[in-house]
Amino acid sequence: MTPRLPFLACLLFFTGMVASAQNNVAADHDAELRFVVYVSRHGVRSPTGKSAQYNLYSSAPWPKWEVEPGYLTSHGYHLMELFGAYDRAYLSSEGLFHAQGCEDAAQVTIHADSDQRTRETGKALAQGMFPGCTVSTSFLPEGTNDPLFHFLPSHTGTLDSALATAAIGGRIGGNATNLAEAYRAQIAAFDTILATCGAPTPSSKRTSLLDVPALLGPGNGDHLAEYKGPLSVASTLSENLLLEYTEGMDTANVGWGCVDAAKLRSLLDLHTAATDYTQRTPAIARTQASNLLDHILRALKQAKTQKPVPGAIAKPNDRALFLIGHDTNLENLAGLLRLNWIADGRRDDTPPGSALVFELWRHRTSGEYEVRTYFTAQTLEQMRTSKPLTLDSPPERVAVFIPGCSRADLSCSWSDFSTSMSQAIDPQSVSLQ
Repeated sequence: MTPRLPFLACLLFFTGMVASAQNNVAADHDAELRFVVYVSRHGVRSPTGKSAQYNLYSSAPWPKWEVEPGYLTSHGYHLMELFGAYDRAYLSSEGLFHAQGCEDAAQVTIHADSDQRTRETGKALAQGMFPGCTVSTSFLPEGTNDPLFHFLPSHTGTLDSALATAAIGGRIGGNATNLAEAYRAQIAAFDTILATCGAPTPSSKRTSLLDVPALLGPGNGDHLAEYKGPLSVASTLSENLLLEYTEGMDTANVGWGCVDAAKLRSLLDLHTAATDYTQRTPAIARTQASNLLDHILRALKQAKTQKPVPGAIAKPNDRALFLIGHDTNLENLAGLLRLNWIADGRRDDTPPGSALVFELWRHRTSGEYEVRTYFTAQTLEQMRTSKPLTLDSPPERVAVFIPGCSRADLSCSWSDFSTSMSQAIDPQSVSLQ
């Protein structure tokens, strides 16, 4: 028999190399952090629809929330304050900020989408990072479309819904019902929860998830294509369960007492699957994320050159830029750049408060710049219990590999990063207004 020790030694060596590469904190003490861009989803909100539309699919009514549909909750605000405090601690540990005081507040730009949940998230992050200091959060008036976060044909390019529909169709065999069949077992298990939990007897009037008509066709507004069907409804309802759990609701109100953390993680696979097709499909992601990515690249170029760059959003002397949007923004960027991650045991999930982060580093000796990218999110339990985030008890943080520019240590040279981003961006989908 061939001895196994050499194989095990090689395996351990390789495992160590991978673990080292996954640590996105600089191991090279010659490098210094110069600038960082956070693309963040808003914090924990209430469901965007009214309970009546969700009650169609369950035997028991969905729980009531303290705020209007789609609004950031007070608990969600507090969680983003905790995230902001952690961001300050981490950036201070890397020498980008001072540990305390208001001196650095003037070198941070926070720009949020116009919705209440994004505006308030920006304010919460600012309060957590710089308590007692004046930090402005910029945003457009309520109800105004911000092309940075929402594609609209009037702002950029030509809306090609037929192409977007075909792109999704080409991934699912050309038939919308195929998605329901591919995930039938998971959808059926979720449907059983909806039918049997929280009510003495199953309701004969409820609509089964598996009876929802499947449809794939052209979209409207900032949706290039529209998929409706069992998977899309399951996606929405599973995220509502996520919001109940991370809001810290009583156990009896999280899936009517039938959904614990393990079950929730399983159900969230339905949400990930749906957004994979509707938001990560490359033809869609390129149109919907190019404007955002272009502005990110401009901000990084400006920080590198220390000279004003049109469309950069940030100020030339800024050290951090926070862009507060939605899960769709993270998913579109991931689809455009072919990014994947696993955080808190979930694949490609984008929970409330999560962020895709681009760090600009400079090597002191050579003067060369590089970009390191990672995904960060509070764990479900950290959100549920409002656990403070510290350097010793941090949120999840996983380094992200960018095809086309990432090296073995998961960093990109500035030249390769800039070239890869420029090639990914659709110039016709960029608006500097």
